[in-house]
Amino acid sequence: MTLRKLVLGAAVALLVVPSAAAAAENETDADTYRLLNLLGDVFERVRADYVEETTDKELIEAAITGMLTSLDPHSSYLNAKNYREMQVQTRGEFGGLGIEVTMEGGLVKVVSPIDDTPAFRAGLEPNDLISHLDGEAVLGLTLAQAVEKMRGRVGTDIRLTVRREGREPFDVTITRAIIKIRSVRSRLEGNVGYVRITSFNEQADKGLKKAIEKINEEVDGELQGIVLDLRNNPGGLLDQAVAVSDAFLDKGEIVSTRSRKPEDTQRFNARPGDLAEGLPIVVLVNGGSASASEIVAGALQDHGRAIVLGTKSFGKGSVQTIVPLSGHGAMRLTTTRYYTPSGQSIQGTGIEPDIEVAQARIEAVNGPKRRRESDLRGSLDQGEGGAGEDGGKDGNEDDNASSDEQVRQDYQLVRALDLVRGLSLFAERMPQSAN
Repeated sequence: MTLRKLVLGAAVALLVVPSAAAAAENETDADTYRLLNLLGDVFERVRADYVEETTDKELIEAAITGMLTSLDPHSSYLNAKNYREMQVQTRGEFGGLGIEVTMEGGLVKVVSPIDDTPAFRAGLEPNDLISHLDGEAVLGLTLAQAVEKMRGRVGTDIRLTVRREGREPFDVTITRAIIKIRSVRSRLEGNVGYVRITSFNEQADKGLKKAIEKINEEVDGELQGIVLDLRNNPGGLLDQAVAVSDAFLDKGEIVSTRSRKPEDTQRFNARPGDLAEGLPIVVLVNGGSASASEIVAGALQDHGRAIVLGTKSFGKGSVQTIVPLSGHGAMRLTTTRYYTPSGQSIQGTGIEPDIEVAQARIEAVNGPKRRRESDLRGSLDQGEGGAGEDGGKDGNEDDNASSDEQVRQDYQLVRALDLVRGLSLFAERMPQSAN
């Protein structure tokens, strides 16, 4: 403060009248110093008079946590232990229940359960709200504190009290386990390749390329298209979202990120090469598709490279930067917003699907058997080029039914597969109709 008085004194002696901007800046500095003094006063009073003894580390980390979590739901402080766990998670393996979460109204909100994890098998769903952990209320805890309580020794149980729209609160007991994420899974559905990306960790891009190669080998050049399933994918690394988008785009902008400083704007562009070689692509999204998933869906949608099918995505249009703090973990700070190629920010709004299809139960309806032309007495045969005696099929036979019961019960996936097949057939017939 003495230095400040000397500077001001010199300014008066020289009869220099400060500009309005300089005066405002000086006033802001003075306010900052007063508030920092306030923080120091509170720290000393708590340290000296709180009913229970606390360490300086606990108080300072709590102050940093409060500062960051007050900014937005995704900024937070990571102590050394949590920082190490986050690094393990981005590599594709971590301990816990297997759910991606955020905070809403003081409760833990499930963004999505991760496939083949204890939380997934226990039936947790996107938008579930967790109100209690082992009977202890979540209200009043920070997100980091709640996550810490959900983690623990492998093999131990935790009881979650869950609120779900349309039903009374209920308890779910989940056994903690090592969560190993295989971020990409794939299979063939007829001649359509099905690729599911569960998270955008460091293995996503490599896993996608291997999956497409395997599909092409199995189908032997007769691939009709790709269904890219991003449902309940909570996101992950920005560079992996860019790489996965680039895998299906030959050119054009994939995503741009913009911060407070215009000069820090970044644009990520696609390079030549399309893994699907121009075949139809349908991207599946839902309310659990967030962040990096929305970057991929938005890029392919804006370029007309894919049809997005499902329900509106989560709506997380911000990017967090991990800033290591030497010897003290790191902070996760929201530094930029991202924009789709059309310049749209999906923060809070999400990606709107081209074709909205809610998940639904599939149920076969067996109507009365109707008579057909071939059942009529004296009906004509097909003549030359006909199918012959063994060429027809029974009317109740389902040619396209998958052997996988799970697929048959996934209404959104069935619609996506039908759409890819339809687009493929249409593309095959276009040259014939043009003649």
